[in-house]
Amino acid sequence: MLKTRSTRIALTAAASALVLLGAAACGSSNNSSDNKTPSAGSSSGSGSKASGKVGVILPDATTSPRWEGNDRPSLQKAFDSAGIGSDIQNAGGDTSKFGTICDSMINEGVKVLMIVNLDSDSGAACLKKAAAAGIVSIDYDRLTLGGGASYYVSFDNVEVGSLMGQGLQKCLTDAGKTKANIIYIDGAATDNNAALFKSGYEQALKPKIDSGDYKLVGDVSGEWNDQKAANAFDGLYTKNNGKIDGVVSANDTMAGGIIARLAANNLAGKVPVTGQDASIEGLQRILAGTQCMTVYKNTNLEADLASKLAIAVIKGDKATADSLANKTVKDTTTNQEVKSALATPEAIYKDGVKKVIDDGFQKASDICTGQYAKLCTAAGIS
Repeated sequence: MLKTRSTRIALTAAASALVLLGAAACGSSNNSSDNKTPSAGSSSGSGSKASGKVGVILPDATTSPRWEGNDRPSLQKAFDSAGIGSDIQNAGGDTSKFGTICDSMINEGVKVLMIVNLDSDSGAACLKKAAAAGIVSIDYDRLTLGGGASYYVSFDNVEVGSLMGQGLQKCLTDAGKTKANIIYIDGAATDNNAALFKSGYEQALKPKIDSGDYKLVGDVSGEWNDQKAANAFDGLYTKNNGKIDGVVSANDTMAGGIIARLAANNLAGKVPVTGQDASIEGLQRILAGTQCMTVYKNTNLEADLASKLAIAVIKGDKATADSLANKTVKDTTTNQEVKSALATPEAIYKDGVKKVIDDGFQKASDICTGQYAKLCTAAGIS
């Protein structure tokens, strides 16, 4: 048994016509004849005067540092710069609080409601209320299955997972391992993104598993929690008598918990562990060699897409909204395609940490502290 150590990461159309700046616009009907999805309305050009308010519900502040550290300030800045009123709140991981915030925003008359759901059930309940009130909705980052959101803004999350799978293979190859026992520590089952990530890394690693070069010896959820991920890893490590050569961890938060357990047994850096989010801690571990890679999702790009889409909707600028949401993602609950705007993720290894800082996504002053200062200097980061 490993030593314990606590450490700390689509869609049918829905209800009623939306009147935007005096132009009525109806969404297409789904299988339920009384449901219509509010849309951006008639095009009135990007120079139209904006009138309306955007409500944003973030999920929590613990599963990833991005929500409060990156998304909130990026969205707030974009709305303020456009002269758009906004109400950005955080549900704190509580579905009851999420519902209360949703009701409050609908009652205050927001024109656009953007949510990051905690689960599809509570998210769908909110989106259906918004649709009934004629509010255009945007699923942000996570698709709410069966929710009927008007739009979805995220990253190509299958590609995110594929980069993690490719990353583990690269790190194992770089370490000279051609044969390996590997495990998956997945995200929360309530998060549709977790399923998309898993689809990606399963596809990426399937050839190696099918050939017999890699053996999948464990696959469990870490619930986006460092301690739960550490405990899940513990169980698989014991079950396999310590014979684990690589770990796909679906985000940096969980990777931290796993790597702490490896460190307690003098194995940190010897067993490649992936991650996602390009968090401060994840990048520090990459510089230190204990985490092999992360997937950089520049949430500034995601927030930029979402804010531009919301602003276009409020202006009644359908042409701009359609040009932004120029892809579709299937809601696997309804089998309907949801208009989507998708940003592109990027794999980050030790030689790519500087790019994350140069982009302004993270600050050198936050990463290059204490023992990491010399590592930053060696990596050309100042």
